[in-house]
Parts: sequence; C-alpha cells; structure tokens
Amino acid sequence: MSPTVKLSAFLVANQFDLKGIKAFLPIKPIADSSFELFYEFPDGKYQYYFNFGVLALSGYTEDEIKIAIEAIYPFQKDPSKNWLRDDHDIIAIPNSDIIFGFDELTVGKIDTKVIRISLFNLAQSVALDHYHHATEALLTEVKGFTDQLEANGKIKLSRKNMLRFLGRALNTHIDIAENIYIFDGPELLWYDDYLDKLHQGLMKHFDLRVRFNEVEYTLKIISENLTAFREILQHRESSILEYIIVILILVEVINLVATK
Repeated sequence: MSPTVKLSAFLVANQFDLKGIKAFLPIKPIADSSFELFYEFPDGKYQYYFNFGVLALSGYTEDEIKIAIEAIYPFQKDPSKNWLRDDHDIIAIPNSDIIFGFDELTVGKIDTKVIRISLFNLAQSVALDHYHHATEALLTEVKGFTDQLEANGKIKLSRKNMLRFLGRALNTHIDIAENIYIFDGPELLWYDDYLDKLHQGLMKHFDLRVRFNEVEYTLKIISENLTAFREILQHRESSILEYIIVILILVEVINLVATK
C-alpha cells in the first residue's frame, strides 16, 4: 500500500438506500449495518457509505470519484445539488507515533482498520458541516422574526407557516440524533487500544464534540424562540376569537332590540 493515502468524504444526498447499494455492488462488505457499508476493492481502494448521505473513499482519482458517486445515484434520497466535501491525507512512517497535522495524519502503518476509522471520522465531520449550515439557516430565519417583533411589535407569520417552520427544525434535530455517532465508534475499537487512540485523536482533531455541541446549542435557541412565537400566535388567535364573540353578542342584542 502506498505510504501516503488520500481520503475524501462527500455529502451527496439527505439519505442513502443502503440495502439498494448492497444489492447493487458486486462484492460483500467488510462492515454491514443499518447505518453503514464498508467495502474494500482491489488496488487499495475503499468505499464507506453512511445512511445520512455521505460517501467516504480512499485510493480514488477525481474521475473515479465522480463515477462512483454517479453510479449510486438511483439510491440517493433527496440528492444534493451542491456536494459538501472534505479531504484528508494519511502518511505512513515506520515506527512513527500518531501525529495529527492540519490536513494530514501520520501513523506507523496504514491498513484496512486505520483507513476505516479515518474515513469514519471524516464522514462525521462532513455531516456536521451540513447540519451546521442547516441550523444556521434556521437561526437566520428566527432572527428575521425577532427583528419584526422588535420593530413592529408583531410577527408576520401565519400559524400554518409557523408549524411548517417548526417541522423543519424538529426534522433537523431528529436527523442529527439519528445520524451523528460521535459518541459511538465501530465495534473494532473495543478490542484495539491503538485504534481507539486513533479514533479519539481524530475526534479531537476534527472538533467533532465541540461542533456537535454548537449545533445542539443553536437548535436549543431556535426551539426556545419557536415556543415564544407559538405563544404569541395563540394569544393573537385568542384575541380574534374574543372579538368574534363580542361581535356576535352585539348582533344578537341589535336583533333583540329590533324585534322589540
């Protein structure tokens, strides 16, 4: 295997049909679960599929990467027009300790397990980039509503649109809870201290826990604001209902007077 290996991870869809991919590819995966498929191909090539729409590869040229992604297009649910990408290099230096550089990792040797753990963490990093962008977009919308409230004393938001916005926020939160595994690594870590050290180091190198907490905090802010907006809308609807009742009473009084 080459002493330097390039890793690339792409978020190309909201979700992968892993069962479809497994049936489509002609070889048996090394790792197979409800959320991942890990394959080893000839010439030191690897493909790692995650159910949250990320494909991580090792040993592929740019043209081969495009072909690999296009080949699984039928199994992409809600494909993304703009792929998110991250790259990282692994350098093998005999007897070297694990060293984390800006965009490279130095290890004593490169094997299938090292590749898998590295691709696993790179995929998590790309997924967190996606969720960071998604939550920031939601927060920007919330900021627009709070600006309206500050400027006009009211929000130009219907109950239906508020509920749709709440649904987007909740779905984002659910996707993160289902798809980010920064607290759980592959089972092979349980039996290998070296791989566990590599995994923990990569998590720290990519700031996975910190970035995950930032996304969670942003969602918390969004949730608190939506609760306040919902109360405002409920108060507005209650006021409208009160006005309707008053008008109906007045109409009844007028009719009573008229009949007298």
